[in-house]
Formats: sequence, structure tokens, C-alpha cells
Amino acid sequence: MPRGKSASGGSLFYRRKHSWRRDELVSRSTLHLLDFDDGTPPEHAWRRKLSSHANRLKEFNVTFREAFKMMKLGLRLWSYVREEASHGRKAPIDPFTRESSKPSASQGVPLGGMGTGSISRGFRGEFKHWQITPGSCDMSPVMENQFSIFITREGGSKKYSSVLAPGQHDGLKKSSDDGISSWDWKLRGDRSTYHALFPRAWTVYDGEPDPELKLSCRQISPFIPHNYEESSLPVSVFVYTLVNTGKERAKVSLVMTWANSIGGLSHHSGGHVNEPFIGENGISGVLLHHKTANNNPPVTFAVAARENQNVDVTVLPIFGLSGESSVTAKEMWGTMVQGGCFDRDNFNAGPSMPSIVGDTVCAAVSASTWVEPHGRCTVVFALAWSSPKVKFKKGSTYQRRYTKFYGTSPRSAINLVQDALMKYKHWEEEIDKWQTPILRDERLPEWYKITLFNELYFLVAGGTVWIDSDLSSSLPEDSDLPLHNRTCNSTVPLIGSSQPDFDDRENVGKFLYLEGVEYFMWCTYDVHFYASFALLDLFPKIELSIQRDFARAVLREDRTRVKFLADGTWGTRKVIGAVPHDLGAHDPWHELNAYNIHDTSRWKDLNPKFVLQVYRDFTATDDMSFGKDVWPAVCTAMEYIEQFDRDGDSMIENDGFPDQTYDTWTVLGVSAYCGCLWLAALQAAAAMARSLGHDDYADRCMVKFAKAKHVFEAKLWNGSYFNYDSGTSYSSRSIQADQLAGQWYTASSGLPPLFDEDRIKCTLQKIFDYNVMRVKGGRIGAVNGMHPNGKVDETCMQSREIWTGVTYGLAATMLLHGMEDQAFTTAQGIFLAGWSEEGYGYWFQTPEGWTIDGHYRSLIYMRPLAIWAMQHALSPPRAILEAPKVNTMERAYVSPGALQFLQDSVRKITPKSGCF
Repeated sequence: MPRGKSASGGSLFYRRKHSWRRDELVSRSTLHLLDFDDGTPPEHAWRRKLSSHANRLKEFNVTFREAFKMMKLGLRLWSYVREEASHGRKAPIDPFTRESSKPSASQGVPLGGMGTGSISRGFRGEFKHWQITPGSCDMSPVMENQFSIFITREGGSKKYSSVLAPGQHDGLKKSSDDGISSWDWKLRGDRSTYHALFPRAWTVYDGEPDPELKLSCRQISPFIPHNYEESSLPVSVFVYTLVNTGKERAKVSLVMTWANSIGGLSHHSGGHVNEPFIGENGISGVLLHHKTANNNPPVTFAVAARENQNVDVTVLPIFGLSGESSVTAKEMWGTMVQGGCFDRDNFNAGPSMPSIVGDTVCAAVSASTWVEPHGRCTVVFALAWSSPKVKFKKGSTYQRRYTKFYGTSPRSAINLVQDALMKYKHWEEEIDKWQTPILRDERLPEWYKITLFNELYFLVAGGTVWIDSDLSSSLPEDSDLPLHNRTCNSTVPLIGSSQPDFDDRENVGKFLYLEGVEYFMWCTYDVHFYASFALLDLFPKIELSIQRDFARAVLREDRTRVKFLADGTWGTRKVIGAVPHDLGAHDPWHELNAYNIHDTSRWKDLNPKFVLQVYRDFTATDDMSFGKDVWPAVCTAMEYIEQFDRDGDSMIENDGFPDQTYDTWTVLGVSAYCGCLWLAALQAAAAMARSLGHDDYADRCMVKFAKAKHVFEAKLWNGSYFNYDSGTSYSSRSIQADQLAGQWYTASSGLPPLFDEDRIKCTLQKIFDYNVMRVKGGRIGAVNGMHPNGKVDETCMQSREIWTGVTYGLAATMLLHGMEDQAFTTAQGIFLAGWSEEGYGYWFQTPEGWTIDGHYRSLIYMRPLAIWAMQHALSPPRAILEAPKVNTMERAYVSPGALQFLQDSVRKITPKSGCF
């Protein structure tokens, strides 16, 4: 079927729902008034009233049967969590520790570029989810961090003052104290609206608190695809657009207040210092030097605004929250109400004395302007944080990527805010160039455009770490030397002669992102399989860097003994030839496989996923040097996985435990998920071998492919879909939503289909009819397992869950096979349940999955980035579109009758010596 037509013969994506117009929540007249200097939000954006109810989220519960089955695992895990805590470390998976602040539906677009240490910002304006320290996430908002407004109409007859956030917040005390409760929290929020289209957000105040003042705050962060410098910067800009609709001039003062804190333990730990600064181009503000707890590297914030002929900038370098402070929060507020600015002599104050334990020290930056009747004005603030060192718990220290351009001095925060305030318009132009073609594509549903961009929040808020240089070096503790002057001291034994000398011609550093903020493991590979489409499309050099990291890891071993918690057995941490589950936790790149529930060297999906991702990236980027670099690891990974072909029929078998990404869902024998991945990997390895001139290797792969395909279909095809596995358990005939994962990658890489097109479409339609439409009418995504009688497979926790990333991957597969209507109906379920106002409230914290009644598991999770696989299907990379079609079968057709002969005559696939 042509890609541009739907099954009904109409134009592509003919069922569009126009339900996200800006003027539904903001009046047309206000939008028209704000329509200068980009003050008005885009038509297609995620929106909420600031008065919207931020309901508490509901976490999943295991059933009694599941709890009984996992009881021994739970005891071992509890012991392991306690042991790690005794060493001051966080266990990769800790279901026993709960955050003091319950998660709520209040998230918004996070601040900053990638790998900088992130700060999230809720749609009501609160700064929260602090992840400056790798692996540490403090969810609670720091309520001192606010924007506030003070308005005086000419003649003084009308005055308004308010924090620009609704006042219904936990932690605000009685109004008579000296802290922030004494401020004016007058904003109701019913006339103020938040609009989000990552990496930007707009908050429109339509006459709050002054009925005659229209106000827009635009939040901008430098997330710019294919820009590997500015996308690494720890900075955000806040552009205020003001329109005076009254008859009197109005003096408007905006104040940004900021606490010297990164949340958590160091909030009151003492030793913090504030100092004012005057920079270049009229830019001035306050530096807040933060001494972190537990000997973590320090952080310096810069809060600044830009002065011009219309805007005056003043600062209050330090104020406190109690009567013992030299200046209290209450006094700061009174000064602004009275005069609308601070004393200009404050710029001469110099550094403050270090704060004492228990005190919270804050700073304020004010920008004041006069707005004429029916006049307009723009006021701009910026926030930067200089945290040059990344220190992991087991000692390794690195420099963040941005230090390559700004150095390692804490005072580089000044240069960061200066450049941000001078360059933000250019950043926006680049963001517009990237987003506009998709936003204007009339074929695409509005909800898809909104969700596509906003799911990218994870590349900032997913605990990302981006370091400078290569891992040939790391910093000893307390060292200020550049990375390239130091050598790394890894305790992991290497396979000496097999280590490839990768030539990173365009070195973009090293990149890590978490599986999820609750699952503390870097670059979890079975999940990266789904999420990596976003990096491939937007930052392909980072994607290739991650693949090189795993290629190196394939050829490494670590003989350290590890206890696997599922069964209590002991094994080797990292086995040669096995693709690691992750790049580690407390010493990433060196101590691999933080995951220790199962022995992942026995998992059946990791190695095929590595081969498939490598081939997809190789074809999409057309990077021959990358292909040659990783080819030895591809050969080794393929040879390693062959050991799981127990009966010599060329098809791998699962071993009767959850030996794949569904790590509570047992698999036995040939399985739809792993078997399909294996078939796809054989075809991808053959195609890559041909591209690199290894024709003999390609022929052997395709002989095995032909044999394995025959076995796979004979054992699993039941006439309408592939059974879950070839065993005899209750779930063996289940309809698995993810059963065509291998075909998804095959089609995404421009390879011939694994099966007849009729079988592929029949399977996808079966999944759509059962896993999607029989669960809440298709309004919550695709359930992982469904029995052929139409009942959800409740064999285990994961079989009954809806996985957000798997649903997006399934939708991408449907798109690749001309089933556009089914694809967008399937993916829309994730939007309706997770992002819509009537849904469960998972915006900007999309979880791994939820149950049918909406209880989540693992918020802020990597896998939902798979929505970019849909975009990849709609707009494949040029290299794939223009590449000659690879017919990997033309030299290796094998009839079923010849399979037994081949079984005996084809020797084990061994890479040619040239592979190593």
C-alpha cells in the first residue's frame, strides 16, 4: 500500500482532531496583543490553566500471587539495598524507598540543555526535580524560587503585587512570618495559561494580577538538534512580554528570586556564598556559590537580567527567611512594593559571609520598566548553573561537555548567562526551523505533534550526563587538569588484542541517560532499543558514540562475582561477547551491568538488539568508518548468541525464565519476541557484511536465516499471529503487543520483510483488535499480553501492563506497513491516558507503563522516546531512502526440503579473521 494513503483510500491521516487551538483558553484579543517579539504561544502546544487541579498520581500494586512469587527476590533485594546504603550508594532498583513528596500531575518543560544537570519546572511555575548530582533526584520544589510582579499605575492610585504562581502550595505558613508566606500570593490562575512545546514554554497571564496588563513569560532552553555545543549548555532564558491596555502609564517591576540550593540535603548544609556581579552588554545579577552535601562537586548559579534604555536592573544579593537574617524575605517584598527596585549600591556589596547550617540564603534580581498606555515592552532574565565536574560514587570524576567551550571556573556562569541573553533569539530561530515543518504538516494529528516534541523532555530531565572528551581519560579526585591530560585507571580486565581503536573523527564526548529516575542505570540497552530513534534523528553523533561504547563493552569482561537476586546464584559481572544490560551506575563505562536481578549474559534480546541498532545507525548515517569500527563487536555478538540454539536448528531458544526486557514474564523455547529479533539480526548482519565486503559471512548468515525462519513460523504461527512462545504455559498462546519488534527494525532499516506481508499485516491487525481496542476502547494504549479469548494476560505484572514505549514502537511498525489509521489510534491512547486533561496526569513524567486502571510504574522513563520511531517511519533518513535496496535473500534461498541437509553440512558461523 502506498505510504501516503490510508486503508480507506483517503488522504494520509484523514482523521484529524482540531482540539488544541490557543484561543480555547486565551482570548483572541490577548493573543493578538502579545503577538510581537514571539510573546504569543504557538497554535499547537500542550496547555493547562494554572488553576488546574494537580491530582496525586497512583502507583501500581502487585497482586497477592505476584507478591508470593517474588517474595524471595524481595528479601534478597531488600538486603542488597541496605548493603548499598551502608556504602553511601543508591541501589539501581529500590522499590522500598519512597520520596517524601508524593508525585503529582504538575510537571512542565525542564530547564537547560542536555547532560548539564537538570532542573524541572512545573506548569504552575515551581522549580523542582533537582538532578544536578548524577543519580540524585530531589522531587520537592524549592518554593523560594519564583518570579513576582509589582505594578504601580501613574499617580499611585492603583498598585498590584503578586508572586506569578498560584498560592495554593504545601509548605506556605501563616502570613505573619518573615519568610515567603509573607509575600502576596494573589494569583488565582484561572486567567493564566501554560503552553508547552519542548524545549520552550509560554505562560500567559491574561489580566492577572492587573486587569489592564497582559503578560507572557517565554521559557527557552538551547535544545537544538545537530548543535553539539549550545545543546550542552546549562542555561535557560525567561522572556517577559508586557502589554499595557490601560489609560495610565504603568511602572512594572519583575523580580526573580532564587535560593542558594540544589534541593535535598544541601539546602540547609551551610557554607553557601552570594555575590553580585556586573557583566557586559548591560547584563548584571547575582552569583550563588553552593557548597553541596556529601562532598559532591560545588555548583554556582547565576541569576541575571539585561538592562537597556527602557529597563533598569537592580539586585538584592542576599536575604533570608527568618528574623535573624540581615534582610528577610518579608523586608525584600516590602522594598519592592514601596519602590519597585533595590539599592544600586548593592552591586558593590562583594561576596557574602558563608551561610550557617540551617539557614536558607536567597538572592533577588529586579528588572523595572515603564510601559506607556497601549504600549509594549520586553524584559529578559536568564538562569545558568556552573557544575563543571561530574563525580560518581566509586570515585571517577569527569568534566561536563559545556566546559569544552566555557572552561571549569565557577564564574563561567557569568559568561553563560551573558551569552544566553545575547543569543536566545538565534536559538529560537533554529528551534523554529526544526519544528515548523512538522507543526505545519496538515496530515498529522495535533495531539501527535504536541506529544512528539514534548516527550523529548526526557533527554534533559532523564538524569542525562554529557562529558567532554573520550574515556581514554578521567579526572582523579580534586583535579582541575583537562581530561585529555589524565589517564583512566579501570579495574575491569580488557580483551587486549580485540579492543578496537575507534577513531572518533568528530568527538562529541560521552553521553549517559538513565533508564528512569527510579531505575538508576545508565543507557539501559534493551530500553535504548526503543528510545534511540530520538537520538538518531536529532543527535546522530551522540547515538553513534553510545553504540561505540557498547561495541567496546561487547569485547570486554569483568570477572567480578555478582549475586543475581532472582534466584540467589552467583555469576560473572560481564562475560565476553555478551552485550551488557547497561553501562553501570556508580562507575559508568568501567563497572558495567548495574542490573543484578537476572544474569543478563543469558538474556536473548540484548545481542540481537545490538546488531539491529548498529545496522540501523550504519545505514541511516551512511558512516562507513563507524561500520568498520563496530564490525568486530557485531561478529562477536552474533557468535555469542548462537550458543542458545540448543538443538542446532539455527533458531535460538529461551530458557524458561524472564530472559529478555520483560524481566518478570517467563519465556520457554522459541519465542515470538526474541526469535523475531534473532531473525532480524541475521538479516541485518548479512546486509552489513555485504556492505563491508564480507560476502562469505553474509551468505552463512542468510543460510541460517532461512532455516531459522522456517522453524520460527512452524512453531509459532497459528494462522493469525505468532504465539508468545512454543511452551505449554497458560500464556504461551498469548497475543504479545511487541511480537514483531524484529520486523519493526527490519522495516526501519530498509531491509526486506522477515515474513510475507499478509502475515505481518494480519498479526498487526490482531494486536490492534485485541491488545488495543479491547482495552478501554483503545484509549490507553496496547496491553502487553492478551489471551485469544479477549481477556488480558495476568500471568505476571508486566503481561498485564500497558508499556508506553512499546505502544509507540507498535504504532511505528503499523506506519511502516501502511496501517496509518490503526497506528495513530494506537498511539493516541498514550496521549489520552498520559497527556490529555482527562487522563491520569503523566505529562512530562511519562512512566514505563500503567495498568488498565491507570496505576503507574516508574515515572520519567526512557522508553517513551520511542514516539520518534513513528517520525522515523514517516520521514526516514535520506541515506536509507536513497540507498539501493538490499536483497539479502537473493544468494541464499533455501527450500524447506533442503533444511536437514544444511543442518548437517553448514558449520558454525565464525567471523573471518578480518573481523578482528
